[in-house]
Amino acid sequence: MTVVSIRKVGDPVLRQIAEPVTEFDAELRTLVRDLNQTLAKSRGAGLSAPQIGVARRVFALNPDLPGNTVRLDHLVNPVLEFPDEEEQDGPEGCLSIPGVFLDTKRRMNVSAKGYTKQGDPVQVVGDGLFARCIQHETDHLDGVLFIDRQDEAGQARLLATLSEAPWFDARIKVSPH
Repeated sequence: MTVVSIRKVGDPVLRQIAEPVTEFDAELRTLVRDLNQTLAKSRGAGLSAPQIGVARRVFALNPDLPGNTVRLDHLVNPVLEFPDEEEQDGPEGCLSIPGVFLDTKRRMNVSAKGYTKQGDPVQVVGDGLFARCIQHETDHLDGVLFIDRQDEAGQARLLATLSEAPWFDARIKVSPH
């Protein structure tokens, strides 16, 4: 079993835009295995490659997430579409910011296209928590953290709480999603 250390806020890799995967090879399959095993050990909902220090457009999902009817456990080079304007607001956390949960607005419904680790095209449609997780992990691939989605007052409260941590990177970036 390969469990990899999860990078925390302040690590520059979390702010990089991840590179698309172009080779569907043994290296990619190893990355997906490492993501899945690290996610399982951490008991999280999702984990992106940048969170384990690899700036590639890949993330793992907990296959047991409510709404994950196809039991998807990873997605390579995801592209998101939103079928409507409906939003959800609810608590969200991140394995790279342990112990912090904040109400975060997301789209309620999402369609995600991408590839499996073998290079086969895949499309999933989801809502609620499953949609939230897909959006959260795709944000990571764009160098965006869920704390960036907080309003100004929420960001100020969070910065005040975390500013004393030596690993915290206070740069705020607006999500493209």
